[in-house]
Amino acid sequence: MPTFADPFLGNINRKMTDQELAQAIRIDIAGELEAIFLYDSHANATDNPVAKAVLQDIRDEEKTHMGELITLMRHLDKREYELFEDGEEEVKELLEELKKEGKI
Repeated sequence: MPTFADPFLGNINRKMTDQELAQAIRIDIAGELEAIFLYDSHANATDNPVAKAVLQDIRDEEKTHMGELITLMRHLDKREYELFEDGEEEVKELLEELKKEGKI
């Protein structure tokens, strides 16, 4: 039987610190990524247009959840946010190089 009502089951029996919450949110992000993969796989595995459309819509909602959770992480863990920004800059620099070389 599901135990949805108790948010502390398997966790801690007190309010979490921001650091603990950030770690829990990382697990939530992993769950959203898994859901995106599964819904996408199921949509690709059927020719039923209704099922495909519904599964793709649900997949896209999971992507929205990812954006919400990542935004929350940026608030909870400032250092992680800085590292995300560093990674974004590195990709932008690589894209500029590839454009100059005519590869994209």
